[in-house]
Amino acid sequence: MSTVFILADFSSDKATKTTAELATAGARIGAVTAVVLAGSGKGAALAATVNQGPIATVLVIESDDFASHGVAASADALASLVKEKSPAAVLIASHAFGKEVAARVAVLTESGIITDAVDVAADCTATQLVFGGSTTVHSKVSHGVAIITVRPNSVEADFSASTPAITNGTATIGNDAKKATISSSQPPVKGGRPELTEANVVVSGGRGTDGNFAPVEAFADSLGAAVGASRAATDAGWYPHSHQVGQTGKTVSPQLYVACGISGAIQHRAGMQTSKTIVVVNKDPEAPLFDIADFGVIGDLFNVLPKATEGITARTN
Repeated sequence: MSTVFILADFSSDKATKTTAELATAGARIGAVTAVVLAGSGKGAALAATVNQGPIATVLVIESDDFASHGVAASADALASLVKEKSPAAVLIASHAFGKEVAARVAVLTESGIITDAVDVAADCTATQLVFGGSTTVHSKVSHGVAIITVRPNSVEADFSASTPAITNGTATIGNDAKKATISSSQPPVKGGRPELTEANVVVSGGRGTDGNFAPVEAFADSLGAAVGASRAATDAGWYPHSHQVGQTGKTVSPQLYVACGISGAIQHRAGMQTSKTIVVVNKDPEAPLFDIADFGVIGDLFNVLPKATEGITARTN
């Protein structure tokens, strides 16, 4: 049976649901080995959190070089494993770190790479949504090992509990990967709301907020939801870019997505259109986002959201 590598993805020293999504896609191809890149002495704790999805083995590689030399060291280590083990494919989360690692691994192993896949078939054919989600492309790596980055939230994950065998390994990190040294780093400041890509409910605001996200945040808090924003809102400086949902931001696929004051440009739709239930609040009845909405409210968000927040708060108290 073929072996598939996935690069385990972590947040706050815990495997994210993206890891289970990668494993679910990888299991279609072969037996899944989750590669854990950890600092010295930290591998066992991280590996213990890789316990969801169809993962057969967890391979732990420990080195302080990952913290000192970042992406370059991580890519070198993963590339050396790929050369040694020759997996059928390597699946990596399609975020900034993951895509840079994937690109370097592809170069180091002389392999083809496909980025931003939304699905992966048993024969390693990847599905991509391009031109803002308006066109579907099916592609396949024709040389070397298939290196594929997969968008978080695009694959419906198997979250069943798993107890994979955990093994420790070694990997080569060359001198070229150590030419740049990270002198300091600071993790992103986390608030009390769920992480955007991990949340089951997301409430987003756009141009219609006119820069006032207070009713959006209050409504989100009543639902225990994460807060997102359209590109128009982040470009205007109304909300941090780390909360942008869309083609050039984050892709979300929650159980419930509430879009407030967002017209629904194709760029934004590409980042949220796979949400299970979509609710749109907009005073413009012609807003394009109504075309994909399950429920729509034609009204000013400054009137609608406070009333909705009151209603939800009354029911939950």
